[in-house]
Amino acid sequence: MVVKPDWLRVKAPQWQRVGNVKDILRDLQLNTVCEEASCPNIGECFNAGTATFLIMGPACTRACPYCDIDFEKKPQPLDPTEPLRLAESVKRLKLSHVVITSVNRDDLADGGASQFVRCLAEIRAISPQTTIEVLIPDLCGNWAALQQIIDANPEVLNHNTETVPRLYRKTRPQGDYGRSLELLQQVKTQAPWIYSKSGIMVGLGETDEEVRQVMRDLRQVDCDILTIGQYLQPSQKHLGVKEFVTPAQFEAWRKYGEDLGFLQVVSSPLTRSSYHAAEVQRLMKLYPRKKS
Repeated sequence: MVVKPDWLRVKAPQWQRVGNVKDILRDLQLNTVCEEASCPNIGECFNAGTATFLIMGPACTRACPYCDIDFEKKPQPLDPTEPLRLAESVKRLKLSHVVITSVNRDDLADGGASQFVRCLAEIRAISPQTTIEVLIPDLCGNWAALQQIIDANPEVLNHNTETVPRLYRKTRPQGDYGRSLELLQQVKTQAPWIYSKSGIMVGLGETDEEVRQVMRDLRQVDCDILTIGQYLQPSQKHLGVKEFVTPAQFEAWRKYGEDLGFLQVVSSPLTRSSYHAAEVQRLMKLYPRKKS
């Protein structure tokens, strides 16, 4: 058994602020990936009044052995009121930036792309100054469905590669590394003004060079933003941690990524896909892009 090191300790949250965010989410009957995936940063993010919304869930059609999101329940039909309720929560929480993600919905012809589009439209209608990041599944390679999301013009389009190719069969058996890279390439081909983003988790048995190769592959498809974080085992039934990567190694990857040309690399043990996601607003000022 690998012992969790001191650098993975998380500060206790201020529960009054956390409770306020939870009250709004419960009132509007919304799910967050913060809760469903047992994110270690939930206290910090909720204290800041932010959350990563999980739409079309919480039941997933894939059974990735690292993920704490439920895959045993049967996915329900899409709720046509969900986009409006999500937009209302963005307004109540006074979010300047919002992240929307989803479970995999391989049971739907478009993988749920149309629900992402509806959420974008409702948020823009009720909170037009809010910038939007979507963290999407691979849509089973349905690029026509992806085009729907691209046409809705989110400021950031995120799709996680999650791990190195060698570990896909064990870690992400229904995923495909090449397909994930192609999705990110499609974003840049169709809409180069959208900031593209991806993330990987480490500590599953990958090597330093394998991580660096993933970083090079992502830059080959012009990925702008990268997150790297430590995998933490949600329960005994999930994949075990092979290694707790040191903060020094995370810093080395950050510097390497910046040298490769990423606009931003967020790399630390507690980094997650949407951790400090609002910092993209700073990038938008430093590296402004206009829709052509």
